[in-house]
Amino acid sequence: MRIVPTLSAALVASTPAFAAYNLVKEFSGTDFFSGWDFYGNYDNLTSGDVNWVDQTNATQSKLAYVNDAGHAIIKVDNTTFVPYNYKRDSVRITTQEYFPIGSVIVFDATHLPYGCSVWPSFWTKGENWPIGGEIDIIEAVNLMTYNQMALHTQNGCTQPSSVTQTGTTGNTNCSTDAGCTVAENQPYSFGASFASAGGGVWATQLDSSGIYIWFWTRDSVPSSLSSASDTIDTSSWGTPSAAYPSSSCNIAEFFTPQQLVIDITLCGNWAGVASVYQSTCGGDGTATACYIDNVINNGTNYANAYFEISSIKVYSTSSALVATTSGGSTVFVSATATSSGASSSGTGASSSDTSGSLGRVGEQVYAALVGATVLAAFSWVLL
Repeated sequence: MRIVPTLSAALVASTPAFAAYNLVKEFSGTDFFSGWDFYGNYDNLTSGDVNWVDQTNATQSKLAYVNDAGHAIIKVDNTTFVPYNYKRDSVRITTQEYFPIGSVIVFDATHLPYGCSVWPSFWTKGENWPIGGEIDIIEAVNLMTYNQMALHTQNGCTQPSSVTQTGTTGNTNCSTDAGCTVAENQPYSFGASFASAGGGVWATQLDSSGIYIWFWTRDSVPSSLSSASDTIDTSSWGTPSAAYPSSSCNIAEFFTPQQLVIDITLCGNWAGVASVYQSTCGGDGTATACYIDNVINNGTNYANAYFEISSIKVYSTSSALVATTSGGSTVFVSATATSSGASSSGTGASSSDTSGSLGRVGEQVYAALVGATVLAAFSWVLL
């Protein structure tokens, strides 16, 4: 697959580009689950011992709901007796919209899933995943005490050996199975300590200059972020936890517009690997220990296997996108434009794009302008 922008402006830098970003999408409150697709199948991606249920079952079983505090809860079933050789119910959701280069994703949570066998993730992916890039913003397993960030790409994208970040690099080649990983060094980024500290906030900048991820505990969130409403400015955020500058990874080449994904699986090909599981959870060291010790029977081990999310906000220099098919190729068009075209009365589906509507354009495709300070709409053709 090749990614062909109809117009490009290459802005290459080794540090984050500072620009004002406008709010284009917010997931929060009673409408949090609007605009997401539920997976509705067993985990056929990471070999986890879960069934990712559809929206109807997730709602009825209270595996996905908004609590009295107005926070979204996404959890593993911890009440059902699961017999041997069966899987436990969980949730995976993916946004219907895509967010282009020139976007900042802000994730605010008070609790992350943790516990033996538990493998939660908040990440992004391209439309033709695994081609099109992947950004792992939050990911850890079992009783790890820190978050691990990573990029996953096709061959040719790496993290420089010397980079300005506060985290610790584990692998620099983003095309390996593990990806180019960075371990968070700040305390309270995962597990029980994250919850006891009141949670925290991640911000991920997807930019032509690179991809940068920041993390703040609740008491250290910068005022420019905590008080932000319709716009944010990244210039006061300081050194990121993880930095992937474009000097060794052409962002426009390896990353198409990204969907957001939230999921929780159990065991599988990371948390369930015998040596990984035993390192924090003990057990007998066998390949089945993760499953037998946790997944089956009454589920009481999963009392802490849930996300509690205050909000997810996406800011951008353009608008959110939707994918359509034209002539056998995938084409991205403005979500604002398509929702505007759906209803002339203004009572149809709407986008939370507050950054200058692009108006009614039907199926018009926008040229992709790659640059953090260019206010434009993006279109990409996947060939």
